[in-house]
Amino acid sequence: KDSSSDAVVFGERVAAVRQLSGRDQASDVLSLIHKPLSQDELRQLSDLTSPAPSAWLPPIIRPPKNLLCVGKNYMEHVKEFDKAWGLSRTEVPPSPMWFSKAHTALIGAGGEIIHDPDFTQALDYEGELVAVIGDRCRKVTAEAALDHVFGYTILNDVTARNVQHGRKQWFTGKSADTYAPCGPWVVTRDEVADPQQLNLRTTVNGEELQSVNTRDMIFVIRALIADISTGMTLEPGDLIATGTPVGVAWGMDPPRYLVPGDEVVVEIEKIGRLWNRVIAAS
Repeated sequence: KDSSSDAVVFGERVAAVRQLSGRDQASDVLSLIHKPLSQDELRQLSDLTSPAPSAWLPPIIRPPKNLLCVGKNYMEHVKEFDKAWGLSRTEVPPSPMWFSKAHTALIGAGGEIIHDPDFTQALDYEGELVAVIGDRCRKVTAEAALDHVFGYTILNDVTARNVQHGRKQWFTGKSADTYAPCGPWVVTRDEVADPQQLNLRTTVNGEELQSVNTRDMIFVIRALIADISTGMTLEPGDLIATGTPVGVAWGMDPPRYLVPGDEVVVEIEKIGRLWNRVIAAS
């Protein structure tokens, strides 16, 4: 059974924030960004825990915007991407390549990714680190950027490659239902000393296919927040996905796309483990 998205995690157990007096309207992490828990409330919750669920809702059910995403942000992925796209040479982006995914694509850890052959038979995975914005801000400097981060979570930027390639734009092929597994939770900023020193690993059916450290990003998180906030006001709960490393199915020869029954796991050091199984469309 799905957990509520307002749960606080205590080791292997969780407690729903809405159990607290005055918090009965809490629905997800966004409510905690707007009104942080006090130490007294945390102590109360520690006595109200239950076993962790087998499946979760996304930590933020409906972020203020579409998911803000960056393409081609690891050098080796740039190379495999350009090769798969049929380009004759590698083109390093001179600035971040922004796109978005519809928030309706969000599912949580343990949720099921739908494989619909009428839409795509080229279903791909992309493990990514996500920064969660903590306050309303605009024209943020790179030096101050991390001060506006509430915490970090994980995204699998699931993609229909034939749709992405065939339509020459990314939104449609990345925004289908269930194409944004996210979670399982948000780890607050104080728990991650340096988001540019985290190991990221993606496996399919237990086989490691992506492995990188976030220090290898072309545009680091500070730079990404400064760039997107130049013209766009960021709001509490906005999700910024920071790009995927080399090792996607599209870049293999031949491609090894996802099929029903596959299990994709994205793990990021200090944050956690996001797991999802692929199922056939009903």
